[in-house]
Amino acid sequence: MLKLTKKADYGLIALKHLTVVRPRSASAKEIADRYGVPVPVLSKVLQKLARAGYLASEHGTNGGYRLAGDPHSISALDVVRAIDGPVFLTACFTESGEDCEHQDRCNIRDPLRRVHDGILGLLSNLSMAELAADIDPPQVHGAAAANGHSQISSAPLPVLSS
Repeated sequence: MLKLTKKADYGLIALKHLTVVRPRSASAKEIADRYGVPVPVLSKVLQKLARAGYLASEHGTNGGYRLAGDPHSISALDVVRAIDGPVFLTACFTESGEDCEHQDRCNIRDPLRRVHDGILGLLSNLSMAELAADIDPPQVHGAAAANGHSQISSAPLPVLSS
């Protein structure tokens, strides 16, 4: 199952927050308290995003982090890659195009490649500006609420044909 790491999730949460409040800055503690995430982990994520050029660090009593660029030009994929590195669905291929040793006999490589490319396409086409346009947090219902998970709906993925 493809799943974002907690760090990537926290990075997306933080960039969405900073997009919504821009041009104001926000501290790691402010963001962590607002969304219930651990300050130490979020601080490291924010530092990584600042090193990647997506955030600017401001020092002083009213310091913190602010968005360093245009939120329309920062994609969810940019954020995930800055935090976790390359994104790939299975071990049989990577973003660099390396192939696995079973490629001659594999009957699912091409369909999985289309899924992989579709996921990368969705993430690369989702800008921070679009993410911030959904300002209200999703409502949590049922078993997902009891487990602390939200149910977020999105556009259906394309159907793969053979």
